[in-house]
Amino acid sequence: MEYLFLIIGAVAGAVLTLAIYIPVRKRSLNGQKEDILRKAEIEAEKIKSEKILQAKEKFLSLKSEHDQYVNESSARIREAENRIRQKENTLNQQNMDLQRKLKEADAQKMALKSHEEALERKSEEYDRLKDEANRQIESIALMSATEAKNILMENMKAEARTEAQAYINDTMDEARLNAAKEAKRIVISTIQRTATETAIENAVTTFPIENDDIKGRIIGREGRNIRALEAATGVEIVVDDTPDAILLSSFDPVRREVARLSLHQLVIDGRIHPARIEEVVAKVSKQLEEEILETGKRTCIDLGIHGMSMELVRLIGRMKYRSSYGQNLLQHSREVANICAIMASELGLNVKAAKRAGLLHDIGKVSNDDPELPHALLGMKLAEQYKERPEICNAIGAHHEEVEMTSLIAPIVLIGDAISGARPGARREVIESYIKRLKGMEDLAASYPGVTNSYAIQAGRELRVIVGAEEVTDQQAAVLSGEIAARIQNEMTYPGQVKITVIRETRSVAFAK
Repeated sequence: MEYLFLIIGAVAGAVLTLAIYIPVRKRSLNGQKEDILRKAEIEAEKIKSEKILQAKEKFLSLKSEHDQYVNESSARIREAENRIRQKENTLNQQNMDLQRKLKEADAQKMALKSHEEALERKSEEYDRLKDEANRQIESIALMSATEAKNILMENMKAEARTEAQAYINDTMDEARLNAAKEAKRIVISTIQRTATETAIENAVTTFPIENDDIKGRIIGREGRNIRALEAATGVEIVVDDTPDAILLSSFDPVRREVARLSLHQLVIDGRIHPARIEEVVAKVSKQLEEEILETGKRTCIDLGIHGMSMELVRLIGRMKYRSSYGQNLLQHSREVANICAIMASELGLNVKAAKRAGLLHDIGKVSNDDPELPHALLGMKLAEQYKERPEICNAIGAHHEEVEMTSLIAPIVLIGDAISGARPGARREVIESYIKRLKGMEDLAASYPGVTNSYAIQAGRELRVIVGAEEVTDQQAAVLSGEIAARIQNEMTYPGQVKITVIRETRSVAFAK
């Protein structure tokens, strides 16, 4: 029972406790809710105040910008109104000035009209007085005015004719004196501005070597290397007791240059035998042709000459390895071109055309076409072939007076050539005749069938003729040497005697692969 009472008491205590706790808890929650609501209202009021303040600030900023824009627009409108008023005032002033000028022009027109009327009256009076004076003069002179005028005109014509003739004579005498002085001045000035050092060509080139062992390798076993080199280049190679040097002898500077460059490559390479020699000579010959073309291009660029055919440019490059009476042909042609340009400038002629004709005037000397033609005519033919202008072609052909001069450039080229060649020491006549004689020997031998190459060596004392083994037999080679010797003896002039050597070689080549 006691336990029952305890349980009932515990339950009653719990019920009482709950009855007391629930109202108390409810009142506590209501209090918290009211606090939260009050805080929310306070925060809302605070945010509302801030937003209202920001809106006021934004409104004031926009109002300020609007007021500024309105002020600027008003200022621009006032400026435009001021400009319009100024233009209106200017136009009014111009209108007033124009009205005033129109009134002045009307007044001047009226005054001019009155002057014209007065002038017309005076002109009529002058004509009347002149007619009266003429009648009085005719009555006194017993002749009409027409007759007197004719007599006066005849007298004036005779007097004018006499004075004009005297003036013409004086002018011609003065022109002759001035022309002679001017010509001398131009020539002297041209020579002073273009004179270059004299060029002396010879027929020998010295090839330096380091020691005598290289001489032996160049000669080869039983001289086969040196014979192959001479046959390939057409140059006589003189190996004597001269220390550290080998002489290359030929009248043709191109052949000497090919031989010199070939020897240089062979000595550096170290492989010296006939097959290698032929390979190197062929390669060097091709390289020299390219260098010749480059020399021609560089010469044209230096002189300011453009639009020239590549074949003519190549021939200009070949001038570097030719001589004219001992004078280097390229230097001579450049000098003539500059002389012609200066003289043409002094005379008011076409400077570029004169320079072009001066450079090309000796182009016929480096061509192998038509050797029987004089070099001037051959050069003119080449210029015509490669589409040069007619006045330039005529100047080339007429610079030795072999054709008629038809342009003003032609005498300038003739004079320029004479000036360049007439300087003391510029030329040696013996060299030119020597080269012509050796070239004639080679051309004579080359005219026979089966001849592949012909070279005049030893200053023209020996002529080596190389024939094809398939075309010429040993017996024909012997006959050929005799025929060439007979023709040289009958047709050419030469000192001493000439040895003709005909070389016929059979060579078989095979390749191991």
